[in-house]
Formats: sequence, structure tokens, C-alpha cells
Amino acid sequence: MHMLDHPNIVGLKHYFFSTTERNELYLNLVLEFVPETVNRMARQYNRMNQRVPLIYVKLYTYQICRALAYIHNCVGICHRDIKPQNVLVNPHTHQLKICDFGSAKVLVKGEPNISYICSRYYRAPELIFGATEYTTAIDLWSTGCVMAELLLGQPLFPGESGVDQLVEIIKVLGTPTREEIKCMNPNYTEFKFPQIKAHPWHKVFQKKLPPEAMDLVSRFLQYSPDLRCTAMEACMHPFFDELRDPNTRLPNGRPLPPLFNFRSQELNGIPPEVVERLVPEHAR
Repeated sequence: MHMLDHPNIVGLKHYFFSTTERNELYLNLVLEFVPETVNRMARQYNRMNQRVPLIYVKLYTYQICRALAYIHNCVGICHRDIKPQNVLVNPHTHQLKICDFGSAKVLVKGEPNISYICSRYYRAPELIFGATEYTTAIDLWSTGCVMAELLLGQPLFPGESGVDQLVEIIKVLGTPTREEIKCMNPNYTEFKFPQIKAHPWHKVFQKKLPPEAMDLVSRFLQYSPDLRCTAMEACMHPFFDELRDPNTRLPNGRPLPPLFNFRSQELNGIPPEVVERLVPEHAR
């Protein structure tokens, strides 16, 4: 956590060790205080029988992606447990911070990792298939699940067990092709799956949603990890164009939280035309 310094990642203020009566050693982290979680905010709207306003879905998803672009590209870390409970939010400014790096890991190509990771509803299919050589694309699958949950008002894939989780995914995305299974875990290509057709996204969400919202969800929720959009690609998606408009305000009339204060490290190696798409003129 010492390595992480970003406006969308919870800051480590201090740490200390303590021992229990049984002489167990504990590491205690003192983190900056952020009062709410995306999970609690979404539940408040649910209780009132309302959907989370689209501007908040945009703000939260964008800031998750910006934080992931930083940890994936600048630090080389995979979070491995992105879920609404691990995303903190300030209810006044709507600045968001990712927390709980207890499962985070530097993924090294060729080195195996445990597949039983990530909370069930947000677990990428390659993890359910037991893949041990996965990539940071697992975090983008989780982000797609969080975004879909904010749009739907409930989890998109509410599996009751690991296997049931896969069933829930297949009910929406349809049966993975042999090629897609190979991309997730080559050991399962001969496995016989029930043939189910994909459910169109406009029927999944029912409610009238902008096509850009469904397009972005579909880019996150691809069976093949290599076909998922990266965090930086997601930040440039047209779904977030409203956030780049200098006239956009929060529903309470306040200005948007800082979204474009990219450091040189974040934009390292990114072509100028991409930076132009990423940082609106008024923020340059």
C-alpha cells in the first residue's frame, strides 16, 4: 500500500503491529476516512424503490476504471476483489476510492496464482474454471458486474455456489464457445455444457438505458479475458462523455470530483491522440 498514491485509492496514513493475549501478531492499518461504500449507497436507493441516478453510475464506474488503470499499468498489481463493498465514496463530493488490498497481488507471467479468489458474484469465469494463469482482466470483469448491479438495482449474476455462478453467467451470456473456454482454461475444452442462447442486453436491463451503457457492460463481460476492454480503454468510452462536458454538475449543484488530474506516470506511453480523448480541453 506504500506504493499506491492515487486520488481514487484509499490512502495509508500509518501502520503498527500489536499482539493478542495468545501472542498472535497483528498488522494494523490506519487508512484515510471515507464515510460511505458504493454498496450502501446503492442499497439506500433500493430501499426507496429507485434506481441509482445514471450520473452516479458514470462517476463510480469511471473512477474505478481510472484507479485500475493506475494499479494495473503503473504499479503492476491486480486487486482481485473488486466489489461494491470495497469501493468507498464520499456522499457529498462523490469522489470514489478503492480499498481492501488484502487479496491484491503482482501477477507475474508464468507464475501460478490461486483461482479461489474474488467474491462470488464478481468472480470472472476463468477463475470459476480454475485458471491459475489469469491476468488483470479479472478486475475488469468484476467492474462490469459492479456497473451492471448499479444499473439493475441487484447483482447481475447472483450464484449460490461456484458452479451456480457459472450457470448464472451462462443464462445471460449464453454457452461459451470452445474457443472461449480455451481462453479461460484449456483443460475444459472437451467438457459438455448445456447449449443456451445469449440473452440480449436490452432485455437484461429492460429499463430504457442509453446504448453506450449496454455497450460498455458488454465490453467488460466477455468470456475471453483478452477481449475485455482494458481499464484505460474503458475511461475513454462514450458512456463517460457527459463527465467530460464542462457544464456537467452533480445533482446537488456541486462541481464533479477531480476526474482528469492525471499524473505523467498515468499517461506514460499513451499516444497523444488518446490523451486528447481522455482529458477534455477545459481540464488541460
